[in-house]
Amino acid sequence: MFVSDCRREFYDLIVTQRVLLLVASDVDALCACKILQALFQCDHVQYTLVPVSGWQELETAFLEHKDQFKYFVLINCGANVDLLEILQPEEDMFFFVCDSHRPINVVNVYNDTQIKLLVKQDDDLDVPAYDDIFRDEEDEEEDSENESDGSEPLEKRRRFEEEVIERTMKRRQRREWEARRREILFDYEQYEYHGTSSAMVMFDLAWIMSKDLNDMLWWAIVGLTDQWVQDKITQMKYVTDIGILQRHVSRHNHRNEDEENSLSIDCMRIAFEYDLRLALYQHWSLYESLCNTSYTSASLKLWSVQGQKRLQEFLADMGLPLKQVKQKFNSMDMSLKENLREMIEESANKFGMKDLRIQTFSIHFGFKNKFSASDIVYATTSLMENIEKEGSETTNFIKALDSLSRGNLDKLHQGLDLAKKQLRAIQQTVASCICTNLVISQGPFLYCSLMEGTPDVKLFSKPVSLCLLSKYLLKSFVCSTKNKRCKLLPLVMAAPMDVEQGTVIMVGIPPETESSDKKNFFGRAFEKAAESTNSRTLHNHFEMSIIELKTEDRSKFLDALISLLS
Repeated sequence: MFVSDCRREFYDLIVTQRVLLLVASDVDALCACKILQALFQCDHVQYTLVPVSGWQELETAFLEHKDQFKYFVLINCGANVDLLEILQPEEDMFFFVCDSHRPINVVNVYNDTQIKLLVKQDDDLDVPAYDDIFRDEEDEEEDSENESDGSEPLEKRRRFEEEVIERTMKRRQRREWEARRREILFDYEQYEYHGTSSAMVMFDLAWIMSKDLNDMLWWAIVGLTDQWVQDKITQMKYVTDIGILQRHVSRHNHRNEDEENSLSIDCMRIAFEYDLRLALYQHWSLYESLCNTSYTSASLKLWSVQGQKRLQEFLADMGLPLKQVKQKFNSMDMSLKENLREMIEESANKFGMKDLRIQTFSIHFGFKNKFSASDIVYATTSLMENIEKEGSETTNFIKALDSLSRGNLDKLHQGLDLAKKQLRAIQQTVASCICTNLVISQGPFLYCSLMEGTPDVKLFSKPVSLCLLSKYLLKSFVCSTKNKRCKLLPLVMAAPMDVEQGTVIMVGIPPETESSDKKNFFGRAFEKAAESTNSRTLHNHFEMSIIELKTEDRSKFLDALISLLS
């Protein structure tokens, strides 16, 4: 059931209870969790936080804690499956689900008692009508009466024949209804996509209760930016939500403008700005950032010798000496930095990079600390999927969560260093895949498989890193290929998951087209292909378009996928 008043139907109910928080492993979920934790701290709400990275962990966490809790809050997990069927909870347990995954399961939508969905009401959900999906029990029961033996009175026989005709009509209507139901559900569940960021939904709750702080607003901004960086929402949706947050930013940060009310330099300030679409450039060198940002790397084709020449021409056109662009951004001459954005934008237009400027927010506190929202997203993601130290997933989750607090700058800087390594690894892998022609057309989709022994292959056994790699690779492939048909195809990518168990992780991403609505059909296609071939697959991720598969079943699974999508 959709919650129309978050304060009355959600927060006021749990504020006096012990709550179990089940939080998915993505940056938007972490930001929503931080906002809710801050609200819980205000009202002294007792809660236990459990990170869950997939359906199996969600079930295990529920089984471990179900005796101690009656109220469960799920962040970025649980909306797109029938929760009651998976968890089999007692009737006095309540689930509050704040999840950006779409489509929302129809059983969750029409369950009025135990499932409460915290979803932004403006989202275009297109949920089928109740009568199209569910029928009352009475309709299902068919009257089973004895056949007539022909010796009954005429009147009775006529009545009996009328009943038979009526029952036959009912059966036909039922079959037609079931066929229509299957069609409606198929249309509704066919594509996977994302709605409003969970962090924004939680910030709305804080705002309604007049408990919104600048920190909470910043987490909402980072949650939205995560959706944009991971390419989960359309440009239009991003710009619309930026506009909503901009009004809150003006409300919270207007005191800097006049001298009488000016804030101390140590206070936190959020500013809206048009920034460059260059990853981590303020904490890196401009040269490294240009080379390792997907947009510039693909546009200039930096994996080729010709592309490297174009990069040198691009820098020359801006009038930036190599010595300056190759040193740390902080150390560049002030005279160059002052007009840098205008210089880069002007030259970028000449080189066909018209979308190098984006709307975003930055945060300032103290003299040295300035971060853009995308910096935080990259840093937090790389902390969460850190493979360098053999820490557990929970340890990485807690580190990533801590890095979002202003007091933990050391963890944030550690995340930024890891993010640079991750971006380098992605660009090097993209370059080697394109130069060695690893991306092949399978007919209805492009396919690329990373071999065991590829550099950084361990990093790409992690879902977010593999998705980023897939999106960067598809963007670069579309820029490099001359085949017009291939430019319109989606991509399926596989990487080794666990060598000992012989499994691969596979992700499917939609085509790289300008009109792309970011809807992904691979989730359902993977399920059907696995079903038809009895492939040993594990659909454990909250993103339906990411699966794990036994290596020896890969070829028959791909064959089934090709015939299904052809």
